[in-house]
Amino acid sequence: MVIARKIDDTIPHVPVQRSAASLSLAYVWVAYIAFGLAAVAGMVQGMVRGGIMELPSWTNYYQILTAHGVLMALIFTTYFIVGFIFSGVARTTGGSLHGAALKFGWAGWILMTVGTLMAVVTILLNEASVLYTFYAPLKASPYFYIGSALLVVGSWLAGFGVFASYRKWKRENKGKMSPLFVFMSVTTYVLWITATIPVAVEVLFQLIPWSLGLVPTINVMLSRTLFWFFGHPLVYFWLLPAYMAWYVCLPRIIGGHVFSDSLSRLAFLCLLLFSIPVGFHHQLMEPGISPAWKMIHVTLTLIVVIPSLMTAFSMFAVFETTGRKKGGVGLFGWLKKLPWTDVRFFAPFVGMLFFIPGGAGGIINASNQINAVVHNTIWVTGHFHITVGAAVALTFFGVSFWLIPALTGRQLTKTANRMGMVQTVFWAVGMFLMSLAMHAMGLQGAPRRTDYTTYMDHPLALGWMDYQRVMAFGGGLLFVSAILLIVILLYLTFYAPKGNTEYPIAETETTQEVPKILERWPVWIGLVAFLIILAYGYPILEQIQHQAPGSPPFVTW
Repeated sequence: MVIARKIDDTIPHVPVQRSAASLSLAYVWVAYIAFGLAAVAGMVQGMVRGGIMELPSWTNYYQILTAHGVLMALIFTTYFIVGFIFSGVARTTGGSLHGAALKFGWAGWILMTVGTLMAVVTILLNEASVLYTFYAPLKASPYFYIGSALLVVGSWLAGFGVFASYRKWKRENKGKMSPLFVFMSVTTYVLWITATIPVAVEVLFQLIPWSLGLVPTINVMLSRTLFWFFGHPLVYFWLLPAYMAWYVCLPRIIGGHVFSDSLSRLAFLCLLLFSIPVGFHHQLMEPGISPAWKMIHVTLTLIVVIPSLMTAFSMFAVFETTGRKKGGVGLFGWLKKLPWTDVRFFAPFVGMLFFIPGGAGGIINASNQINAVVHNTIWVTGHFHITVGAAVALTFFGVSFWLIPALTGRQLTKTANRMGMVQTVFWAVGMFLMSLAMHAMGLQGAPRRTDYTTYMDHPLALGWMDYQRVMAFGGGLLFVSAILLIVILLYLTFYAPKGNTEYPIAETETTQEVPKILERWPVWIGLVAFLIILAYGYPILEQIQHQAPGSPPFVTW
């Protein structure tokens, strides 16, 4: 059964009211504080590994590495995503968040911030140099794990706020499909909460008692399985908000429309279904998992390519149809009509281009035989940076250039736009050089997560030095870009001229019929549960019943 959804492109701009805007800005600015600190740590890390500088005696490479990973990959992304989602939900449901959503949002912010401070302090005290993952048998301070648990629980509270707004909208609009942005936000949080349950179990019932000395050993195989149950969906938690900006916001920025409401929702549901039961493709070298179960996870991993291709088709369909309506002729004439000098479009588009080799690298990482070549090499780090560090980060930057002015009642000036273009180019070039060097070194066998070393002047290791200097140079460009970004965002928050900046939400051009099944959450959550039981039920039961001897904690720093 389908329903008709009336679309009117002349709908006036609905501002985000002050209470919702303040909540969103609180999340976004904590995100960028973490981003700035992570950028410093990342530059130092690149310079040390490239042999360009030495660290003072009061710190070490692995402490810097952990700080960079935690602050950039966990804190920056999570806070920005929550802030972006809250603002978009408010924008598309009338401009405000009702009382329960605001209470959940602020409670989540407080809990997340307390947890973040606990984790960061332990890292600064060099009591948690565990390389950003919770990988046993490396043991951090229990306060690091407690802080991480608070971060996760706080993000759940924020999610409950989004669910509350969604339910309120559905009660007031019976029989209607929710706004596309809201639907995507709910999907993202269903993914996030589902994915973080196993890592919460790992932290609460394995890592915290073990780190406190309440139990002498830990089941390493089980802890790693629970971590990667979370670890790969985490990538899609980063990616889905970028997709939200691509699907819903970018068409409005370029003067176009959403290509297909139904296809957009279906792509998100496919990502929800196929991004969770795939964790074993990160454990292809682990001895405690049978090849059959690894094959199932690899198969499901490769199926994730389908919604990614759906997204690519949708976006370039939007670009082409919009360009042709603006007068583009010939095979590629529409490209000339896109707003290449508008940083709100340019930054996410560059991110899309990075995601093409990023997706190809993901297929390689998930393939058993090829993964054996690049496993635990710096190739994996390069792949990580062009997916999250380029595709996702550049999209978040592009969103920030209009999101912050829209929330603060200011304007993106021509000067700020030009500086944003420069910042985007610096970031793109720096990330290209750094990730290219990482991929090349990885193919030659250079390991990841290692301090500067020549391996006793081994000829093979000496051959990596030029690549490591290129990597360090790229890191330097990224640091310059990061500083420029912070300056631009401070200007847009406090000093830009007052004015009304549109919060861009696109609609479909004509009335489209959207199948109701796409919003039958019991069906989709039931399918998620079925796939999880299929992919993880028996292997986890086996790891509990037939566990190897547990490991005592190791502190190697």
